[in-house]
Amino acid sequence: MPVKRPNPGWWLYYQFGGRLPERYREWVLRDATCKSWVLRVLIRGLLQIAPLGAALFVGFGVLGGSWPIAGGALLLGVLVVARIVLTSAVDNVDARLVRYGYPPGHGSAVRRQRDADAAERYRAVWRQAPPD
Repeated sequence: MPVKRPNPGWWLYYQFGGRLPERYREWVLRDATCKSWVLRVLIRGLLQIAPLGAALFVGFGVLGGSWPIAGGALLLGVLVVARIVLTSAVDNVDARLVRYGYPPGHGSAVRRQRDADAAERYRAVWRQAPPD
C-alpha cells in the first residue's frame, strides 16, 4: 500500500512546524528515515528562514544599502542556519516522530537498520570469498 503524501498546502504547513493529520503518519516516518532525510531537514530549515531572508535582502537593497553587502549578509545567514539545522538534525527528527506517536529514537533506529541492511547486501555481493 503506497504512503499517503500531503498536498502542497499541508506540506508547506508541515515545513513551518505544523502537525499533519494522523493519516500522514507513515509519510512523516518516511520523510524522517529515507535516504535523503538530511537534505529534507536542510530544505525545511532554509525554507523557514526564506521569507525573513528575502525581506531583509530587499529591505537593505531598497533602503539605500549596498546590494553586495546585503547579498553577503544573506549568504552568511544561510550558512549559519544550515550549520545550526544540520547539527541538531537527528534530535529534531526524532522529537518530531515522537509527536506522531513513535517511540523516542525510533527514526534513528530505523535509519541504523536500513544502513545495516544495505551494508549486508553490499557484503553479500562484493565481498565474496575468491573462488578456489
